[in-house]
Formats: sequence, structure tokens, C-alpha cells
Amino acid sequence: MPDSGVKVLVIDDSNTIRRSAEIFLKQAGHEVMLADDGFDALAKVNDYQPHVIFCDILMPRLDGYQTCAIIKRNQQFAGVPVVMLSSKDGVFDKARGRMVGSQDYLTKPFSKGQLLQAVKQYAVRQEDAADGNS
Repeated sequence: MPDSGVKVLVIDDSNTIRRSAEIFLKQAGHEVMLADDGFDALAKVNDYQPHVIFCDILMPRLDGYQTCAIIKRNQQFAGVPVVMLSSKDGVFDKARGRMVGSQDYLTKPFSKGQLLQAVKQYAVRQEDAADGNS
């Protein structure tokens, strides 16, 4: 998959984080959909069919672990890479993220480079898997 044109869903209850991610991703030529919590994300993921999902951990109503687990339980989206976002950089948080199916973990505040590298890394993997080239 080329570096541009990747459909990215960013789930975070912080408007600042959502907007920063949106600016970084759009500057790189990616399509961006924003969700402000897990319920909002679950409503959008089916319609939007993202290639990569960034998901905050600490959110009201439905946290990032629950959101990731629900997405991964759906056969249609089980292969979509989920990267957890958190201001905490703990081993427990990273392990719990992996347990619910996330591929990686970015600590906030993340840089433009970190965000774009994750998109490049995981969107390509998904495309390779879809083509049977993994």
C-alpha cells in the first residue's frame, strides 16, 4: 500500500489529540475519521472501514481496551491493526493492550513522525496480509 491514501480512524476523548493526529495524517495524504469515544468509534468503524485504528485507553463510557476488544471480536475487522494511545507508559498497560488485540502502543504526546511511522508499518502489513504476501 502506498504511504498515502490510508484510511485512519483516530479515537480519543481529547479534542487536542484528535485534531493534532488529523493534521499530521492529512498532511501525509491519509484519509482521517475521528471519534470522541468508543461508542462513537464502533458506530463509525463499519461505515468507514479503516486500514489502521489509533485508540486512546482512558475514555468515558467505553475505554480503549473494551473498544479494541469489541473491534477485534468482529470477524470483518479482526485484521485491522489497532494502536493504543496513552499518556501512561507502563508495562501493564502495554501488556493489557496486547491481550485485547492491539498491535502497538504510542505514548502521548506522540510526534508526527511516530504517528506516520505507525501508519506506514501497520497499513502495509495489513495490505500484505490481504494479498497473501505476508
